[in-house]
Amino acid sequence: MSPTTMTILISSLATGTIITASSHHWLMAWVGLEMNTLAIIPMISKQHHPRATEAATKYFLTQAAASATILFSSTTNAWQTGTWDITNMTSPTANMLLTMALAMKLGLAPMHFWLPEVLQGSTIKTALIITTWQKLAPMALIFTMSNALPTTALLTMAMISTLLGGWAGLNQTQTRKIMAYSSIAHLGWMAAITTIMPNILTLNLVLYLLMTTSMFYTLILLNSKNIKDMATSPTTSPTTTTLAMLTLLSLGGLPPLTGFMPKWLIMEELTTQNLTTTATILALSALLSLFFYLRLSYSSTITLAPNTTTTKHKWRFKPTINTTLLTVTLPTSLLMLPITPMIC
Repeated sequence: MSPTTMTILISSLATGTIITASSHHWLMAWVGLEMNTLAIIPMISKQHHPRATEAATKYFLTQAAASATILFSSTTNAWQTGTWDITNMTSPTANMLLTMALAMKLGLAPMHFWLPEVLQGSTIKTALIITTWQKLAPMALIFTMSNALPTTALLTMAMISTLLGGWAGLNQTQTRKIMAYSSIAHLGWMAAITTIMPNILTLNLVLYLLMTTSMFYTLILLNSKNIKDMATSPTTSPTTTTLAMLTLLSLGGLPPLTGFMPKWLIMEELTTQNLTTTATILALSALLSLFFYLRLSYSSTITLAPNTTTTKHKWRFKPTINTTLLTVTLPTSLLMLPITPMIC
């Protein structure tokens, strides 16, 4: 793909997200979401591989269905209330349809089936965009409408997402699929607190973006596509591997790392609102996620000596990691580790 084409696509991604986040009219919000979808599809299918084409097709069909549902729900609300204002969603039917459509856009369970397959068929850089930047526009709509969305539906999807994200991630060996189920689990935590405390939702989203971006950049630097690649990474770059381990543990919510803070605040708020059952299910599902994070971090810290195997590993090749690039892309979430307990 030429640099000019890539520049146009990235500009379209940025423009679509800004239009959706800054609009008060449902038609403009829909236009921004469509720009996002149409800009990311060529980036997914640029490999000219059947798996990439399949991933692009699945992404397009899912996002098109979600966008059509958003347009239908907003039209239903406008028919009943006479306004297209995003903050004036008073129809229960329209709110439920909109919640389902935004859940499909984000990849919340039970509308999550497209996310692992699309990420596996994409490159790591494209998977990074799908799991981070593409979440901003739907999250902006959810934050704007947090008072109107049905709490019961969001809590139900939150519990399903966290349980499924932890349970399905146990059986994965591909790092992109592991990050996909990690995204599903984290989105479940965000959905649980959406209508109760939107400020904690914003904090959780920011930390999720930081940690996920850090982890994907580490995978790009180590060129790790599965657990076997992670197991051979210490011989290439021990420092980057150690940072990857800490970022994985932070994603799992292990105290006192950064990822523990939003989970602690969400559980505290749910308990305050007498939603102890939901808080318990979320806490138990976090243990499932933490297990495969620990497995992945454990496999990435086993140093393989050159004389212990006859298989060709990465240590046979000259490392090409740029020191300057490594310095710039160090996991930014690690900078917050010492102050996490004080913040909470």
